[in-house]
Amino acid sequence: MSNSSSISHFLLLPLADTRQLQLLLLWLFLGISLAALLGNGLIISAVASDHHLHTPMHFFLLNLSLTDLGSICTTVPKAMHNSLWNTRTISYIGCVAQVFMFFVTSEFSLLTIMCYDRYVAICKPLHYGTLLGSRACAHMAAAAWASGFLNALLHTANTFSLPLCQGNALSQFFCEIPHILKLSCSNCYLREFGLLVISISSGFGCFIFIVFSYVQIFRAVLRIPSEQGRHKAFSTCLPHLVVVSLFLTTGTFAYLKPPIISYPSLDLVVAVLYLVVPPTLNPLIYSLRNQELKEALWKAMTGYFLEAKSCLFSSSN
Repeated sequence: MSNSSSISHFLLLPLADTRQLQLLLLWLFLGISLAALLGNGLIISAVASDHHLHTPMHFFLLNLSLTDLGSICTTVPKAMHNSLWNTRTISYIGCVAQVFMFFVTSEFSLLTIMCYDRYVAICKPLHYGTLLGSRACAHMAAAAWASGFLNALLHTANTFSLPLCQGNALSQFFCEIPHILKLSCSNCYLREFGLLVISISSGFGCFIFIVFSYVQIFRAVLRIPSEQGRHKAFSTCLPHLVVVSLFLTTGTFAYLKPPIISYPSLDLVVAVLYLVVPPTLNPLIYSLRNQELKEALWKAMTGYFLEAKSCLFSSSN
């Protein structure tokens, strides 16, 4: 293939070599996807419907759940479809859509903003209402989405502007920029390197901000005289810290690991860890330590159950 314009589809890496293992992984992905859809859907419904959760922390959590839903719905359904029908193909447009994953890039910006929310709540509680008013929260969330969109647009446009002449087979179960670049026969890697440097610089800036914020948070928490107060403060920060650590370690390893340790099975496991596992675990991590959220989720689930029961009863009559 002389260039990318002649490519009508790509060939993805199967989830497994044998048909039996493919079907097993299909059911595993289906269970994980349903858990992610249920957990994030319940959080979105609970935060949107319960006025007690109309706070900056829960507003950003709602946005995080939206990014998690978008992230998992972009890649996992196609992998399950290919496993079910024992195919490997994905259309050119479908591959572009998978590469344009601004949900993942937006998630790190949202996690940084959520860290700022915790910093203000613990270190500057008297200024919380001023610094994190409804308009400020809306502006910060919009900036996170916009930065993720712009970053994804630049990387997607640059990747598919390169001539692809090394075939159309990708060594990953979804379209990922490092694997598409392996198909290029162009020496124009400087553009992608420049974009990568910009992305790493902005990501590193967010990382430094998170580290600095948590240093200040821990110093403030240790000055709290009561043990109950320290425990409550740590409880509000621990879920966010766990989510950030999981997202950073898996995502950084996936994109910055040396090519010499790039194996299909390892790439698949790492991709699942940073693309599929966080959207599934995030609702569980945040709901376990948040009593208000647990009560709202329980109210939402019981409400859905009673509504479904009444519908069934009325239809039977």
